[in-house]
Amino acid sequence: MNVLNMQHVKKSFGDKTVLRDIHLSVDEGEVVSIIGPSGSGKSTLLRLATLLDTMDDGTMSYLGREIVRSENQKAVYASKAVQKQAMSCFGLVFQNFNLFPHFTVLKNIMDAPVRVQKRLRGEVRSEAMELLKKMGLDDRAESYPCELSGGQKQRVGIARALAMKPQMLFFDEPTSALDPELTVEILKVIRELAEEKMTMVIVTHEMTFAHDVSDRMIFMDNGVIVEETTPDLMFSSDNARTRAFLGKYADYK
Repeated sequence: MNVLNMQHVKKSFGDKTVLRDIHLSVDEGEVVSIIGPSGSGKSTLLRLATLLDTMDDGTMSYLGREIVRSENQKAVYASKAVQKQAMSCFGLVFQNFNLFPHFTVLKNIMDAPVRVQKRLRGEVRSEAMELLKKMGLDDRAESYPCELSGGQKQRVGIARALAMKPQMLFFDEPTSALDPELTVEILKVIRELAEEKMTMVIVTHEMTFAHDVSDRMIFMDNGVIVEETTPDLMFSSDNARTRAFLGKYADYK
């Protein structure tokens, strides 16, 4: 089943074109990693996919339901109600955690399911504690974000996204704000989610991790998709731009 389908996506900021005719399709259970240099458009693509920003032209659908259509080379968005329904399909894990500092860990996880999804508090609390246990943080439920390490904050962020029971997760460079030791913690969690067949799109600079966890990899540069293929083929690519980019990384396979 196709979860996300984006076609002919274009985005500019002023006179700077950031995305040029981008296509992204993700099937249920698939893990897609997006790699590329800074400024290539990776994070902008995620912002468009998660409705945090609006595209200039193109189409987008979730689970077959049209969210954006193209009319006269302009993007036309569906109603707010349809967009809200689409937003229930996915969760987003930010690179800088974005936890509410005045909420406990438990309340950070419970807030949206109770307030937005109108689910029963007792049921949500039970599920939140299970998620914290899965993340190895069940003893930090009553802690505040300021009392946690960066790796712990990011695991809370992942638990918070999972608490909404999304069909897919987006990760925008989830380890970029972490030191190497804490990075390992987060990559382990994402690997476990991949083993559970969670549908995921991951923007990352962790090349070996991307190779190992992905079903498909996309290399972006200067607002276009340069190459899209399996991890093994990506890492043995004949494309000069792909090889030049991957060759800069110490963990290049």
